[in-house]
Amino acid sequence: MSNNEEINSIDPTSISQQELHGYLLSAVAPRPICFASTIDKEGNVNLSPFSYFNLFSVNPPIMIFSPSRRGRDNTTKHTLENVLEVKETVINIVNYDMVEQMSLSSTEYDEGVNEFVKAGFTQVPSDKVKPPRVGEAPVAFECVVDKVIALGDGPGAGNLVLAKVVQIHVKKAYLDADGNLDTPKLDLVARMGGNWYCRANGDALFEIPKPIRTKGIGVDMLPEAVRNSTVLTGNNLGRLGNLEELPTKEAISKIAAHSEVKSILADKNSVDIHKLAQKWLEQGKTEDALALLHL
Repeated sequence: MSNNEEINSIDPTSISQQELHGYLLSAVAPRPICFASTIDKEGNVNLSPFSYFNLFSVNPPIMIFSPSRRGRDNTTKHTLENVLEVKETVINIVNYDMVEQMSLSSTEYDEGVNEFVKAGFTQVPSDKVKPPRVGEAPVAFECVVDKVIALGDGPGAGNLVLAKVVQIHVKKAYLDADGNLDTPKLDLVARMGGNWYCRANGDALFEIPKPIRTKGIGVDMLPEAVRNSTVLTGNNLGRLGNLEELPTKEAISKIAAHSEVKSILADKNSVDIHKLAQKWLEQGKTEDALALLHL
């Protein structure tokens, strides 16, 4: 694994806000989308998407999103004004089937204009809060707003809306046989930089076992030649480091007797050894690859 790439280091105070915005939103991605419905004290409904959003706690169940002050004139958005008046919101989750309508709703319509109507969404009454939810959303979270934290008072400054979940709505079509949310079925979308989005489906999805109950040997326990390999990637090393034990002498001897390995050893070509190990890693033969790399 090589780390010889050239780096462009930037002091954020040395570039324009627009340039900083581009770096931050392109690099911190993909970002989940909070499609927030809110209501003002007069009963006017607002619906707007925010990609400054994530889940931050399960107990209590807290989600946070951030309506920023407008960069061009430092004004605040209707969503922020609404949650300060009526401390409730519904966070609707966006999937691919509704992404174009969601984008339309981000248009800055005049105050009082209902984006549900403009974007063609179904307005469904909530159970425990005043703002309605989006009928087309695969999942919707009714929330009460615990607090709003202003991060600044200048253009582009965020306002953290801490929303506590009080009711969850899940369409049954998106559940698996065990009653859990099915990630491929959800077909969620997320924001990238510029006009780019990404779709969490198909080849974009992959699984990595989470080392909760196991303790991997770590990359530092791999031979130095393996750690500094020009063939093996960081992902390759990470997978090897997740194994719980170094290979036994018996395992190494067994691999050494492998016909393909014998021919490589005869040529004394470490690059080919690493290439074969990488091939085995891609085939899921992680223990064999680790034993091979200890020859």
